[in-house]
Amino acid sequence: MSSQPSASFDAIVVGGGHNGLVAGAYLAKAGLRTLVLEKRATLGGTLETRPLADGKCAPGLFHTVGRLRPSVARELGLRGHGLKLVAPEVRAFAPQPDGRAVTLWADAARTADELRAWSRADGAAWVEFDRHVRALAAFIASLNDATPPATSGGSVGDAITGLLLGRAFKKLSKDDARQLLRILPMAIADFVAESFESDPVRAAIAMRAVAFTALGSWSMGTTAALLADSAGNDGGAAGQTVYAMGGPGALADALAAAARGFGAEIRTGAEVLGVTTADGRVTGVTLASGEEIAAPIVASGLDPKRTLLGLLPPLELGPNLRWRAGNIRQPGRVARVNLGLSTLPVFPAAGEPEEASRRLRGRILVGATGIDDMERAFDASKYGRVSEALLLEATIPTLVDPSLAPDGGHVMSVIAQYVPYRLADGTWDADAREALGDRVVARLESVAPGISALVTAREVLTPVDLEAEYGLTGGHPYHQEPSLDAWFAWRPLVGHARYRMPVAGLYLVGPGAHPGGGVTGAPAQNAVKEILADRKRR
Repeated sequence: MSSQPSASFDAIVVGGGHNGLVAGAYLAKAGLRTLVLEKRATLGGTLETRPLADGKCAPGLFHTVGRLRPSVARELGLRGHGLKLVAPEVRAFAPQPDGRAVTLWADAARTADELRAWSRADGAAWVEFDRHVRALAAFIASLNDATPPATSGGSVGDAITGLLLGRAFKKLSKDDARQLLRILPMAIADFVAESFESDPVRAAIAMRAVAFTALGSWSMGTTAALLADSAGNDGGAAGQTVYAMGGPGALADALAAAARGFGAEIRTGAEVLGVTTADGRVTGVTLASGEEIAAPIVASGLDPKRTLLGLLPPLELGPNLRWRAGNIRQPGRVARVNLGLSTLPVFPAAGEPEEASRRLRGRILVGATGIDDMERAFDASKYGRVSEALLLEATIPTLVDPSLAPDGGHVMSVIAQYVPYRLADGTWDADAREALGDRVVARLESVAPGISALVTAREVLTPVDLEAEYGLTGGHPYHQEPSLDAWFAWRPLVGHARYRMPVAGLYLVGPGAHPGGGVTGAPAQNAVKEILADRKRR
């Protein structure tokens, strides 16, 4: 190992996922000489557009980008770097076994009208429920914008944060304010049952509360997850569905262009093995090539467990923090199945072809038949089994962006919810992957008869594959379970929720930090504010 660093920067960002690119762009914009290091040959991490077959392209993991924080897009000038977003009028379409469907539209009044076919009471309840969700989500957005307070001591900054949150709380109506603390710990099953009587309607709303998690519909705190998904965007009760033209990788490309435009240097194929330290402070990083690069600031876009246990020297943590970091919960429960299709599949519940092409542009929810059906699918995953009745969230992005299938066919991107990281009866070998792919297609066949004959290409990524491909410990897309014990001042660990890791100069900028996962850029944007504040104080 070289004793002399080969280069020197003001800041190094470890990981070229979307949060790493956001952090790199903001640091460079602030005038810091910034280097972004990415292990893979491509940037964006889970936010990529990957080749499938026959010229078709499909998402890596996240297939929509509607939760991107508007201020990130605006301040980094992403539109000027080619980013084009499209939001269909439909948000979610949930076909049912009886041939009917629940459709949630961007227009709350239209959703209410259609829900009356299920129940007059449900139709009458929708507009107020949507308003209620938006009001509570607006307060959560205020929390998401804030750096969590210190768990001991406190500062002027904490006092200001408290005043701002108090002001946001006062904007709530008296009823919403009374309901907030009662609702946050609730299971989503209870929350939707208070407003709706039809089980398919309840399930269509509830699926967002458990997506990408290892939580069930009856798990405590899943209502908070639903509100977090609606915070800072126009999702409301129906949720957000927004596509990046060119696929999710187009957002990563725009972020990389923005970072470079501000002066950041980006290297791919550069694996960081560790963070170097001296006298309790970061001094730089060491690469797998043996190269050492000096910097007084290192911002990690890796998950918190990998950051603490994989990058830092053991002596910098001590036994207690090593034990706590080792217990961070990252139980991956989702798989990605990408399908190339020769033509658009027929969903009888979507109506005639012209109407179907409109209703199928949002998220297609398969298995949103009832709250208890969702819970049973969750139960199977707890014991290392793949449910016969998987929950699926699918999109057909080629209905919005035909360029993803230049052969004239279509791409279907499917998230299979409640696929365990470890199988009780074996491992994720080639046969197990193919069996999972078969099960997903069979599940789709139940609502889109004949779809299996349309499949021209298939890619199956299990939680183990997501870990290997994208460095997600345990295969968890959010880097850490979004439960209430890992929320706000408790994320990723009590005492380390303010983006600062235990060694001075080391920061966490990925979704393992507050406010959590999804395509938002929020953890990185928040963290950079703290990095710059610390640098100014030095």
